[in-house]
Amino acid sequence: MRAVPKRDQILVGLDIGTTKICAIVSEITDDGVLNIIGVGSSPSRGLRKGVVVDIESTVESIKKAVEEAELMAAVQINSVYTGIAGSHISAENCKGVVALKKAEVTREDIQRAIESARTLAVVPHERRILHVLPREFMVDGQEGVREPLGLSGNRLEVNVHVITGAVTSAQNIIKCVNRAGLDVIDMVLQPLASSEAVLSQEERDLGVVMIDLGGGTTDLAIFLDGSIRHSAVLPIGGQNLTKDLAIGLLTSQTEAEKIKLQHGIARTGLVQGHEMVEVPSVGDRPARRCLRRDLAEILEPRVEEIFELVRREIARAGYEGMVGAGVVITGGTSLLEGMPDAAEQVLNLPARRGAPGGLGGLRDIVSNPIHATGVGLLLHARRHLEEMAIAGLRSGRPLDKVLTRMRGWFFELF
Repeated sequence: MRAVPKRDQILVGLDIGTTKICAIVSEITDDGVLNIIGVGSSPSRGLRKGVVVDIESTVESIKKAVEEAELMAAVQINSVYTGIAGSHISAENCKGVVALKKAEVTREDIQRAIESARTLAVVPHERRILHVLPREFMVDGQEGVREPLGLSGNRLEVNVHVITGAVTSAQNIIKCVNRAGLDVIDMVLQPLASSEAVLSQEERDLGVVMIDLGGGTTDLAIFLDGSIRHSAVLPIGGQNLTKDLAIGLLTSQTEAEKIKLQHGIARTGLVQGHEMVEVPSVGDRPARRCLRRDLAEILEPRVEEIFELVRREIARAGYEGMVGAGVVITGGTSLLEGMPDAAEQVLNLPARRGAPGGLGGLRDIVSNPIHATGVGLLLHARRHLEEMAIAGLRSGRPLDKVLTRMRGWFFELF
């Protein structure tokens, strides 16, 4: 019988999505590997396009997912890392500059430079900063510095990517998690979490677009020269495909979702033969049959619309022609047959489907694009713990500090 893991080794990622809520439990081995020990999932009933619209339904969905994960992992879950998305998310790039106190760059100088950039970000009172991510450093005007620690100089500059979100949206997520009996350790932008799980360092260096195709939103993150350059959340996702099928096939959304998962295909050109699909009718009417090509003809325009919006966002951000590694698509909607082909056709870039890897334990369960955000939250949590260890901080204080920040978000407007 497997021994119950120590509490300080346990990390939990809670992916609160528009169509599903998933809790993934892991333990960190002595060599730093994430061992997946439990997974729980529940249909999401209280969100629309990544934003909470029904607190009680969301709380119940969280409880079901967490209870299932607890049973599988044989541990009690008290705190989680969770994600945030929605069209309220926005980002801007800022620059910070500081004079070096000594003849070389120290960790304190790096933090002062990042904090200087943070203070220059224009953040309305109803929004709060989620992340301040360094893009590149400059020491005495020398550009392209990724790690300035220890370099000699007199002046340190940093370009950062500042991501903000609506206070109320974050508060509602924290409120739901708290009502489910859990603490939020940290809140992470969902496309950042997904990127952690599915992108290689080579892709980040060469230039890549990560597209997380969720149920309610399509999350986007662009990386170049090893760091994030642009992020966005588009208010369109797999639910739009399901609604189109329901309307086009004259059936319920529940049945349309089943048909999409079992028989859906993103491009008519990939349909072979004359395969037939049974379509249940609404009410007491008898079921009908239609060609699988008919499904493709309904789905293809919406899939093309999603990738066209992505293409416009890439061009608007100024990274057209700069992403040599192409596109990585992930998320549940990416499992639709033919999605990589559709992405390549619209974006004119090589595309692959990305799934989490490099895990131990029950890795077969989570090595699926559906779990990209949940696994990414765990990877973020592990890196967070490693950074605290490098800084020589005692394990309790940083955690208390982050929990205090999360509680501050919750109480700020109440």
